[in-house]
Amino acid sequence: MLLYPEGMIKLNDSASEILKRVDGARTVGGIVAELQAHFPEAEGIEEDILAFLEVAVERFWIELR
Repeated sequence: MLLYPEGMIKLNDSASEILKRVDGARTVGGIVAELQAHFPEAEGIEEDILAFLEVAVERFWIELR
C-alpha cells in the first residue's frame, strides 16, 4: 500500500520490491542491479523497473534526484 497526498494505491509485489529500495541512498542503476541479482530468472526486468519508476515520478509518488 502506498499513501500519498492525493490518496492511496495497492501495489503489486513487483512494485513493492522496487519501492522498498527507493530510499534516497540507492541509485536507479543500483536498484536495477539489486533486483536483477534477486530475480535472475526475470527477463526484461530492467525495462519494467524503469517503466514503473517513470510512472511513479509522473504521479508524484517519488522524486528522482
